[in-house]
Parts: sequence; structure tokens; C-alpha cells
Amino acid sequence: MAGEAKRLPVYREAANEIIDRIKGGELVPGGPAPSARQLMESTGMSSATAARVLGVLRDEGWIDTVPGRGSFVRTPNQLTQGADRLGMLRSGGTGLSDGERVEILEGRTEAASQEVADALGIEAGERVAVRRRRYIDAAGVSAVSSTWISGALAEHLPEFTLAEPLPKMTFGLLEDRTGRRASRRRDAVSVRPVPDDVAALLDVQTGRDVLVVTNRYCDQNGEPTEYAVDYHAPGRELVSEYDLD
Repeated sequence: MAGEAKRLPVYREAANEIIDRIKGGELVPGGPAPSARQLMESTGMSSATAARVLGVLRDEGWIDTVPGRGSFVRTPNQLTQGADRLGMLRSGGTGLSDGERVEILEGRTEAASQEVADALGIEAGERVAVRRRRYIDAAGVSAVSSTWISGALAEHLPEFTLAEPLPKMTFGLLEDRTGRRASRRRDAVSVRPVPDDVAALLDVQTGRDVLVVTNRYCDQNGEPTEYAVDYHAPGRELVSEYDLD
């Protein structure tokens, strides 16, 4: 029938049900995951389909299988980018993943470095506001994130430099206060050594190479609004998934 939603394959539906049980806390990290035999007995699916269910869960990072011991729910290690948080916020969420929390470490003004100045379209040395946060999930510290906005924009967001949660994320406040909506972003992914002021917050040694993601946001007129640098903890995965239809 025209317009009827296409049903997912049996193995995908079964995998999604297990993922929902993990997200809901019924299945906990380190605890046993359903085995192929259990899936076959509870659903009547074939051994090949059950194996495919477990393959999906392993591929997407939800379980680990230990030979001779079985499958276990995996401690989450997928990182969340700042750009992902914008989508969460606009869909009515808080900008945080399930089980994730944020520590506001500091807010202050400083002279813009060349990197920050280039990203914000200002001169090096101009005053900018910076806000630093630490994200923590079930696996521990996942990222240390710093966000910069120009001094001109900071005048509209006085709470930006306070070490306390914002009523909305920076994206939302900028749009509410100035009408400048984040409409375009540029992401860059690199490997950098952790600087001393970030290492202790990330619980790693200074100089260790980690994944770093920078996000530059521009408004509907193409003018830059904010720049963020996220240092991610070792062992995390950067995952992007898109619909191609």
C-alpha cells in the first residue's frame, strides 16, 4: 500500500529491542547479553538470524563477545560531538545523551589566540569569552570541551562566563537573544597531544595523543557565531550514521 512504512528485517527489529533494553537499564554494562540460543528459544528465529542480531550489536558497540564465556553488554564508548548536541536540543532534549552528565568547569574572558580569532573572524588578541565543560558517562570522563564566542556576542550572554549550567545551550541562547540561528557548521577531526591544562581533566598523561574535534558554527548569514574544541578520552569511537535515500 502506498505510504505504508517499510518493516525492518527481523534481525534489525530484534537488535533494536535489545538496544532499547540496554538504554532503559534492564541490561547493564558488564552484565550478560542475550545469547544466540536464548534468542532462538524466545523468538523462534533461526540460528543464522540470531547470529546476525549479535553481529549487529557488536558492530554498533552495544555488546562484546568473549569466546567460551558468551556476550556481555558493553560499557558505552561512543563519543558525542558538539554538533550532535545541537540536534538533541532542537528535538526537545537537553543536549546530553542518556546517562551522561556535564560539569561546568569555568567561564572567563581572555585574549583570542590566532586559532580562535581565525575561527571567529576577529583579530588575534581581541577579547573573547570562553566556557569549559567536562562530559562524563558510564565509562568515565568522555570529553573536555571549550567553547569561544566573540566579546560582542558575550554582551548578550552574560551568564556564558559563569561556572554554572546555562538555561539553554549556547546555540539556543544565541538564537533567543540575537536571532542568529546556527545554520552551518564545519567540523575538523585530528589527533593532537593533550595539553597540560586538559590532561588532568581528561584523566590522561600530558602529551598523550587523543582524538580532537573542532566545530565552527555560522549563522544564517554565514557569519561565525562560536568555535568549540573537544578533547576526547582514549578508547572512544567517533561514529556517524546517515540516511542515503
